[in-house]
Amino acid sequence: MIRKYIFDNDKHYASKWTVLFVDLCIVGISFTLAYFIRFNLSFNFEVQRLWSQLPLVIILFLSSFIISGSYKGVVRHTGIKDVYAIFNAICMASIGIIGIILVNRQIGFYENFTIPLSIIIINSLLTFIALTASRYVFKICYETLIKSDNVPTTNLLIYGAGESGIITYNTLTNHSKMKVRVIGFIDSNPQKVGKQINGVKVFSKSKLTKDFIAYNNITEIIFSIQNVNPNHLRKLVNEVVDLDVKVKIVPPVEDWINGELKLSQIKRVQIEDLLDRPPIEIKNSKVAKDFDDKVIMVTGGAGSIGSELVRQICKYDYRTLVIIDQAESALYDLQQELKQAGFFNFVPIVSDIRDKNKMRVLFDEYKPNRIFHAAAYKHVPLMEQNPYEAIKINIAGTKNIVDLSIEYGVEKFVFVSTDKAVNPTNIMGASKRIAEMYISCRQQEEKTKFVTTRFGNVLGSNGSVIPLFRKQIEKGGPLTVTHKDITRYFMTIPEASQLVLEAGAMGKGGEIFIFDMGESVKILDLAKNMIRLSGLNYPEDIDIKITGLRPGEKLYEELLANGENTLPTYHDKIMISKVREIDYSSVRAKIDELCVSNMFFKENTVKLMKNIVPEFVSNNSDFCKFDEKKREKKEETSTQLVTK
Repeated sequence: MIRKYIFDNDKHYASKWTVLFVDLCIVGISFTLAYFIRFNLSFNFEVQRLWSQLPLVIILFLSSFIISGSYKGVVRHTGIKDVYAIFNAICMASIGIIGIILVNRQIGFYENFTIPLSIIIINSLLTFIALTASRYVFKICYETLIKSDNVPTTNLLIYGAGESGIITYNTLTNHSKMKVRVIGFIDSNPQKVGKQINGVKVFSKSKLTKDFIAYNNITEIIFSIQNVNPNHLRKLVNEVVDLDVKVKIVPPVEDWINGELKLSQIKRVQIEDLLDRPPIEIKNSKVAKDFDDKVIMVTGGAGSIGSELVRQICKYDYRTLVIIDQAESALYDLQQELKQAGFFNFVPIVSDIRDKNKMRVLFDEYKPNRIFHAAAYKHVPLMEQNPYEAIKINIAGTKNIVDLSIEYGVEKFVFVSTDKAVNPTNIMGASKRIAEMYISCRQQEEKTKFVTTRFGNVLGSNGSVIPLFRKQIEKGGPLTVTHKDITRYFMTIPEASQLVLEAGAMGKGGEIFIFDMGESVKILDLAKNMIRLSGLNYPEDIDIKITGLRPGEKLYEELLANGENTLPTYHDKIMISKVREIDYSSVRAKIDELCVSNMFFKENTVKLMKNIVPEFVSNNSDFCKFDEKKREKKEETSTQLVTK
């Protein structure tokens, strides 16, 4: 019944006046006990004098409580600051009593008001102990009653015994509806190891063994380290992912809500935290100037990259932002998100870049100065089965926007490409490479500045491997990997979007910007880490199944094509690719022919693509039959090199 009452009244707190009344009752009892103790646990003192002094003592304590505000704290959340407030109030009241006694000796305005100094001291100690103890007793009783016996206790370790670790401990233990037991802190500082914080022992890293975890039934390790180097954090996390525990992390202090850490902010460590490189930081000083009073258009604005571009662009001082996407639901969700975030200076438009007439109307109405072209089909297996759609969107759609950009005098056009355009082995990659080539052809006219960005796979984007693995883990596995040796370059969505914005700002026209993405990641290792980060074991809990390479899929991706090299920029992570020379007039004529052939569903479109992109050699695909001469030439070249 008591627990039910507390649950039903969980949102109601004890009145501060009730707390004040109880505190004053404790003061009265403590003052009486002080006399009793002072006279050797007997009543050998003038009781009448006690009763005459008590009202004034209570009035003085009442004044000090009101001044210090000690009665205003929520009792169930009593902390060290509340204890300080009680201590200050008692000191203030005791000094007031001594002051009145001294003044009374001179003036004599209050008869019989002479209190021995020993009683004042005893009363102060008793009152402090009683007020502090009463709060903590109430707090413990409340926590005991409020925490249901049906909720299992979570045993955990906090990695980091600094200020952030202590705040994390307080956040966890003060949460009324969680049964948490912090087994200990882990810290590498030898001066802290062996000591205790709030009664919890600090252990060294050497304690992080499977035996220690199993013996203490630890199910979670929470990393609470601020201002840590990303490489060091990744190394620490990698040391514990093999243990049978869930690994969580406390966000940076600047992300805390109103300067306070909330329980909901302690999240599972994401696979992004285990990238084999530190996060890329790009200073956008040039971007702000580049966007000043400009009309910006983003195609594919509701997609993974496009929507993040929109979110970041919204923070700048532009004139108008036009967001185009053919996915109605995704565009609606983005619209609501931006409005809730307080952004209203944007125009969402449901439209298809293949519809040149509609695009012309939009260009004529809004007259954009900057275009970020992120609209594309990107899934390799689907495009291998649907080359018509890949050509229509990725090539013909891009051609529409490029042509209109020149016609309407767009100052700068930024194209979002992919590393799959480098030495392509599939329809999707080849279509993006052809789009790059068409942009290079139109750049020769020197009317609009065309800039291209290439990067690898984006973590968490629609259809990428990370969401797929998460869904497979939720279903109990197995995780599917196409080849045990397959590798990919990875970057986060914010990093990719920052790169696009920065490239648009620094580009002078005609560049292909590529990104230093560090070492490529082995997908098999990625799958194993995701299983471990989910608190599961491979292969006992979830297995990994090798399914074989899909049509058009590479074992590894490249950022540079044959015949290309790089030039540096002012940012050490962004480089300019020097592309091989092409016959612009011939290539443009072939691309026009390809778009026309595709329009009439002709079967020679893939052959035309391979003719436009000589390095396009299909892999594990039905279109390998078109590459016999290319393969023979490649083998002949290899033989000649070996002979030499």
